[in-house]
Parts: sequence; C-alpha cells; structure tokens
Amino acid sequence: MKNKEPLILIIVVFFTLLTYYLVEPFAHSQMHKHFESEGFAYKDLAKVKSGDATRGKDLVMGAGACTGCHSINVANVPAPMDAVSAAASYGVNPPDLSNAGAVFDANFLGDLIKNPAHALMVEHKFDASKGQMHPMVPFYGAGGDLDQEVADMVAYLQSIAVSKEELTPKIAYEVACGRCHANHYANWTQIGEKPAFKKKQDEYAFESKVLDYQESLTKYLGTLPPDLSIYIRSRGEHYIKTFVENPQNYLKGTAMPRVGVNAEAAEKVIEYLEDSGDAKRHERESVGRNVMIFIVIFAIFALLWKKQVWRDLH
Repeated sequence: MKNKEPLILIIVVFFTLLTYYLVEPFAHSQMHKHFESEGFAYKDLAKVKSGDATRGKDLVMGAGACTGCHSINVANVPAPMDAVSAAASYGVNPPDLSNAGAVFDANFLGDLIKNPAHALMVEHKFDASKGQMHPMVPFYGAGGDLDQEVADMVAYLQSIAVSKEELTPKIAYEVACGRCHANHYANWTQIGEKPAFKKKQDEYAFESKVLDYQESLTKYLGTLPPDLSIYIRSRGEHYIKTFVENPQNYLKGTAMPRVGVNAEAAEKVIEYLEDSGDAKRHERESVGRNVMIFIVIFAIFALLWKKQVWRDLH
C-alpha cells in the first residue's frame, strides 16, 4: 500500500497556513488602514539651515520667549507653572526643552517655532484666520533673518540635548508622549511618575492633580488620550510608528498632533512601549525557542518509534 502520510501532512499544513492567513494577515489588512512610513523624513517641512548655538541660546532665553512657557532643566531654568496649572492655561503642559533637540526632528522643530499649528498638523482646529490661535505663540523673529534665527534656536536645543547614544527609551517617551498619554504598567501619569506614598492622603492628593490635569487635557483634545500600557500588543509596531508620524492618515480631523519625533527617538519610544507592555517578551522568546527545539526532537523520536512499532506490520 502506498504511504499516504506525506500527502496528509501536506494537506494539513496547507489548510493550517490558509486558516492562519485568513484570520491574521489578510483580515488585519482588510480591517485596518495601512500606510507606509516615510522614515520620519517630514518631506512637507522646509529644511532648517545650519545654525549657531550661541546665538540660539540668546534667542531661546530672550526674544524667543521660550522660557515663558517651557522649562529647560539642563540649563537650570524652571517651569513658570506646575503641570496642572499649565494644562489649565494651555490645555497641555508645555514640554521641558532639555532634550527636545534629541527627540524631535530638526525640520519639525524649525517649523514648530515658526508655525506650531502647521508643524503639528492641527490647522483644522487652530485656524488663525478665524481667530482660533494655537496656545503656542509663533516666533516672528528678532529683527534679523527669521529662518536663520530659527536655525540658531534649533542648533541650541540640539547642543544641550543628550546624544543619540545617551537617549533612553524613557526620555524619548516622556518628551514625545508622556504629557498626554499615561502608561499604567510603567507607573507613569501625565504629570510624571507616580511616587510611592507613605500616607494615603498624599496619594489621594496626587491622584486629584492627575484628574485635574486630565480634565484640562480632555477639554483641549476633545477626548482623553488612551493609556499606552498595552498599545504595542494591541496595535503593533508598524501602526504606532505610522500613526505617530501622521495621525491624520488614520483619523482625519483628529486633534492629536503630529509628534515630530526623529527616527531614532521613534525606535526608543517603541522600545519603551515594548518594555512596559510586554516586559516578559525576552523570556517568552527564549522559552518559545526551547519549546520548538523540544518539539523537533520529540517529533524525530516519535517518527523513529513509529517506524519501530510498524516495521513488522508492513
């Protein structure tokens, strides 16, 4: 009798793979929009000139009036207001600028300084012609070449920021995402890490501040941004990267701004989300590899055992 086992195996494998394709890749591609990343190149933004960090410092600290809203902790410049008060005034707490030059793309920073609504892709929400001004005031220049002055400010922000090698996932997440998105698994709230409290009343006071901040943020954006604890598992890396790169592709008219991170910072944000949302992934991958090795070895012994048992019956 002809051995039909290989044919049966091929049929089982074929239908297993077909079922997997219909349930996972095909269904996913049909149920969710798909956009290719542009590598965080921001081709719609003008290229920033080469700048002078020394002149840029004078502008950031002076005519640019950046420190009127932003802290620069690395330069010992504190925030003018606490996070809750700032959110009540602007809708969201302006970021500390210490590492803005490492996290955000240079061209994005340049356009953000000159035209915040355009850089953030929220002109549909903040239309200056209708008197709908963005909370961040545009920089109109200090009397010289505006583009050069902006380039100098960007150069200064880059000069005080950590290097690419020193940029950690935590820094990238906090600067790019942490003022709008909480991450419960990482113990992160929109106003910072939740401390360990000795007294319950202190914890209640902190949570009250978080709620006040979230209320302002909800009014500003129209909805409270989601907790990102397990977003990397529910959405996947590609979706998160392309959504951050251009939220309007997925949600036309959304109030979520374009984040403007550079490619390196985007990778760090993904790493942070993977660490918080799937903390056991390295251990799981190791276990999975060992299980597959065991299955292969077991299959070999099972085949040899089957041949031994059936040898005398053929």
